[in-house]
Amino acid sequence: MAEERPGSWFGFGFRGFGQALGSGRGRQVHSPEPLRAPGAGLDVCRVSASWSYTAFVSRGGQVELSGAAGGAAGGCRDAWASEALLVVLRAGPGPEPGAELQAWEPGSALRGEPLWVKTVVSEAEREYGPDGKTQAGPLPLLPCARAYVSPRPPFYRPLAPELRARRLELGAEHALLLDATGQVFSWGGGRHGQLGHGTLEAELEPRLLEALQGLAMAEVAAGGWHSVCVSETGDIYIWGWNESGQLALPARSLAEDGKTIAGEAIGLNEDGSEVKRTAGGEDGTPSPFIAVQPFPALLDLPLGSDAVKASCGSRHTAVVTRMGELYTWGWGKYGQLGHEDTTSLDRPCRVEYFVDKQLQVRAVSCGPWNTYVYAVEKEKS
Repeated sequence: MAEERPGSWFGFGFRGFGQALGSGRGRQVHSPEPLRAPGAGLDVCRVSASWSYTAFVSRGGQVELSGAAGGAAGGCRDAWASEALLVVLRAGPGPEPGAELQAWEPGSALRGEPLWVKTVVSEAEREYGPDGKTQAGPLPLLPCARAYVSPRPPFYRPLAPELRARRLELGAEHALLLDATGQVFSWGGGRHGQLGHGTLEAELEPRLLEALQGLAMAEVAAGGWHSVCVSETGDIYIWGWNESGQLALPARSLAEDGKTIAGEAIGLNEDGSEVKRTAGGEDGTPSPFIAVQPFPALLDLPLGSDAVKASCGSRHTAVVTRMGELYTWGWGKYGQLGHEDTTSLDRPCRVEYFVDKQLQVRAVSCGPWNTYVYAVEKEKS
């Protein structure tokens, strides 16, 4: 197997608290910039961004915070940042292999005593699938894949034994779980259609997403109030709130920008999506836009590109293709789409920076108002 080429992290979007988004000055970075901080030479392998600060985890086990919260700690395997809670997974204090889950106040600088500590199963006790890979993904899913950590009490939340969790994503009010077979479960608040069950009702327990049943998913991503799945064949399914075009569907806020709307009518499509019509068509007829899409909708990228990874901000979406290109869309007020401006988009648009620099994107991680990308140089032909 060929050795992975070394790469670099880039950042763009909101940086009002100094979240280490490269070398740009001011509150916004409109185009990808190399990540130059924190820690000179820090070999970052994972980025977890909250609104006001970002946690960077290195391959050597160092976690560093930048922004409204600062601090550093060693012996860390993973970190997960939220405004209410900073969670780190560290090597256990004893001689036995294992891990210790620590939850901290973000402003504690990782000093003193954590809010709470829990010992989790050792590597040897983790469950593995037929391909030899562990069934547990990164935080907030725990290594034992039987529980997860939440920013709101109770912080430690068990999962039903029959849920063989592979990945977990938390939105502002909802959760998405990808299981070992590629099926998706959702629960939490549903008032923006973010659960994908065709209603705006909440779900107290994980519920299978029946619309995707039988389709094996490889990735899930939860935004503020929208959701994305990527299938093993590279198809994108997206649903929830479309206020800023984050579903890549016609959005009223974008259609009305700079226009006066005489009136609107509200109705539902056959698939249950909420549609409003405004008097904005070129021929004088009402133009439809979608505010809420409560069922998964199939999304095609330009040129028929296949997706491999996805991430969501509060109101923007980013997808990496099999060819290593990055597409972004949705809310762009702080430059979080990476298109050298602050325009919001209701269609996928390729980030040309990485194409121009001959870089292949391998990973993307969205914060609420910003975006981080890991990219490597293209192989020379």
